[in-house]
Amino acid sequence: MTAYLVLENGLCFRGKSFGAPYDALGEVVFATGMTGYIETLTDPSYYGQIILQTFPLIGNYGVIPDDFESDKISASGYIAKYPCRTPSNFRNEYSLDAFLLKHNITGLYDIDTRALTKIIRENGVMNGKITVLEPTDTDISEAKAYTVQAPVAAVSKRGISKIGGGRRRVAILDFGAKRGITDALIERDCMVYSFPHDTKANEILQINPAGIMLSNGPGDPAEYANNTIVETIRVLQKSGVPMFGICLGHQLLALANGYPTKKLKFGHRGANQPVKDTSTGRVYITSQNHGYAAVSNKSSFVNVNDGTCEGLDFGDSFSVQFHPEARSGPLDTAFLFDKFAERMDAYAT
Repeated sequence: MTAYLVLENGLCFRGKSFGAPYDALGEVVFATGMTGYIETLTDPSYYGQIILQTFPLIGNYGVIPDDFESDKISASGYIAKYPCRTPSNFRNEYSLDAFLLKHNITGLYDIDTRALTKIIRENGVMNGKITVLEPTDTDISEAKAYTVQAPVAAVSKRGISKIGGGRRRVAILDFGAKRGITDALIERDCMVYSFPHDTKANEILQINPAGIMLSNGPGDPAEYANNTIVETIRVLQKSGVPMFGICLGHQLLALANGYPTKKLKFGHRGANQPVKDTSTGRVYITSQNHGYAAVSNKSSFVNVNDGTCEGLDFGDSFSVQFHPEARSGPLDTAFLFDKFAERMDAYAT
């Protein structure tokens, strides 16, 4: 079936539909990973966005539920050059097309993805609409008007849950947490309690945690809906319990300490982002997915490509913009979870 992507600036790409044959609105962003499309699709941080894969061959090893970062797809739509219809992998359970259809997610393929990526790089991210009908001025207007409202509330799990039986008790404030973060903590002898995004500080502290994790998540960190979260983080930070923020958690920790955030032109989304440790000068290759950055002149890590803040360290609490759990991606910075464990042990004694 013929389908189209129309951008808010009026540019239109004609391709073919796969997955669910519905219209989809979202912010069009590109991800550069050659692998990891399963983790990308199930990452709650993509809520409200249309994902464009820059690598042309997507879906070759099928869909593997054990690699999911969450139970569902949070993105609005998906664009790939050549989605594989006949995947081959001993762990594969079904095709990418079937996966999108199962979750009612619209896919578009057979467009010039390189040209679209260049447009986003040159002009910045912009909204778009995938439609199975030839686009009209109304579709362009809808794309221009599109905004994501309270995305953290949309992806944060409701209710408190507990997983693992380790000796370190860790509280995760769930803004759209990836399973990889929980798994990395459990591997380090942690019992993980997951709390909804709007949980008050006193409720979290009641479990007497040795550490608090501020998870990844979608949207603008400085939007009004996050103000109460920022205040909760301030209270938690005063308690002295070690905190570790990743991605959105890093940005919210920055806001809680008086550092502003800014929207990036096209963000960092991929598994090959270089960051430098400002204390040692060592460079690490990292996995990232974000469209905003904290603004600070006291960064513990900086992005080698554009100099943006990639980390902050306040002593008891610290944070990084990238994903040290890196599924899929390099594990160069997995040691940061060990650093968090060491700070929890020091706090406990």
